[in-house]
Amino acid sequence: MKRTLAFGFWLLTFGFFNAQIDEKKLDDLIQNTLKTFDVPGMSVGIIKDGKMVYSKGFGVRSLKNNEKMTDQTLVGIASNSKGFTCTALAILADEGKLNFDDKVSKFIPEFQMYDAAVSQEITIKDLVTHRAGLGLGQGDLMFFPEGGTLSVNQIIHNVRYLKPEHSFRNSMDYNNIMFIVAGEIIHRISGMSWADFIEQKIMKPVGMMSSFGSYNRAKAAGITNIIDAHAPVDGKAIQVPHDWNETANAAGGIVSNIKDMSVWAEFLMNGFTTKDGKKLVSDKQIQQLWQIQQPISVALKNPYDTHFYGYGMGWFLSDVKGHFQVQHTGGLIGTVTQFTVIPDLKLGIVVLTNQQSGAAFNTITNTVKDLYFGIEDRDWLKTYGERMSNYNAEILIGKNEIFAKSQDFAKNKNLQPKPEQFLGTYTDKWFGDVEISQSGKSFRIFCKNSPRLKGELLPFSNNTFIAKWDDRSYDADAFIIFNYDENGKAQSAAIKPISDITDFSFDFEDLELRRIK
Repeated sequence: MKRTLAFGFWLLTFGFFNAQIDEKKLDDLIQNTLKTFDVPGMSVGIIKDGKMVYSKGFGVRSLKNNEKMTDQTLVGIASNSKGFTCTALAILADEGKLNFDDKVSKFIPEFQMYDAAVSQEITIKDLVTHRAGLGLGQGDLMFFPEGGTLSVNQIIHNVRYLKPEHSFRNSMDYNNIMFIVAGEIIHRISGMSWADFIEQKIMKPVGMMSSFGSYNRAKAAGITNIIDAHAPVDGKAIQVPHDWNETANAAGGIVSNIKDMSVWAEFLMNGFTTKDGKKLVSDKQIQQLWQIQQPISVALKNPYDTHFYGYGMGWFLSDVKGHFQVQHTGGLIGTVTQFTVIPDLKLGIVVLTNQQSGAAFNTITNTVKDLYFGIEDRDWLKTYGERMSNYNAEILIGKNEIFAKSQDFAKNKNLQPKPEQFLGTYTDKWFGDVEISQSGKSFRIFCKNSPRLKGELLPFSNNTFIAKWDDRSYDADAFIIFNYDENGKAQSAAIKPISDITDFSFDFEDLELRRIK
């Protein structure tokens, strides 16, 4: 059994909002968090009342070289990049070059949604508030996982083939593709690439001198103090390839560190004003960015007595113990991050990791928040540790049952479909071709526009196989279900994950594969 650490802090007698950090206890908590969730490295920053009160790295930035993680180690902040994209749009709005209520077609005339009426009405604000009608992660396979061949313009073109899951502006479903479109608007208005705009118009004035608009830009600059990604494979974290396509930078491409993200937090809490007194975004635009545009339901009973919750533009917004909170998380394969500011407390908390355990960053963020709210005796490490242990055990049982059934079915050759029934090429309008082929005695699946998405097909039933991906860090094995005609030949196919643990960006269920040869 892994050790957990009951955690408490001493509070000053003159008020819990002036709490002091017990550095040793926080150090110990972070070390135990790394062990509990098998995270190789983590960096944590806390800014309070304009001062950096905690800034450290723990563990290693890569299991490959065992170099130490520091507060200056660069990490892909993933979807925490969305706040930068929306800040860039706000800057352009202040310059009179756009309005958040402008139609997307004003800047990208060729842009179309699935429904013609929506194509005419969709605005920039709709793009960055997750209310365009697309489902959770719908279309992400056009850039995820890394290695996809589609360009930004091709992705924008293919949006017209994404059949919405909901009515336009009727619900909030987190979606990355619309942020790619928003990034292209920044490019077309400014004439600069999204990454150039972010670096020159935001990072440099704010003072984020170590950050980059994309992973590739950091590597091209010769940066070595940067993490490798890690993901659990067979119950143990291993180093895996970096994962993010340049096409999706506006949705999640930035790499930064604790030092710079703390500067970013202070900039935001100071009314989007730089250290030298330059206000980059007007109060009018800040009100739009930090105003709930799409409400999200919240449980009546919750840890911070939250009454309202929703998405603004680039940030999740809520109240925690009566205080306004601005927060976002970010996740790639092998990396997760969390960014939190509570402006009226002048409190910022940044947690960056090189493993994909959200329970790890929640443990740290919630513990620090509890300190400043004067909440004692909540052991978040124990809570999340037990929760994740139980969840992972349930997931493992479910996956083992499915693979056991596949092994049993494979023993009966007479029940299995004949190769000529299903071998061939299938295509989806927005994703492209998926090839089903034979290699010796086994069958293979290969996605042409996402070449790293390939694997072995294991028989499961008379019309279904399991796609077991070669890259085991994906944890996204999926059923591929063939639909036969009256002659027993497959004409189409559907794909769905075998497990709930599969990341929503593996958007298999929105594919409509039709056989073309």
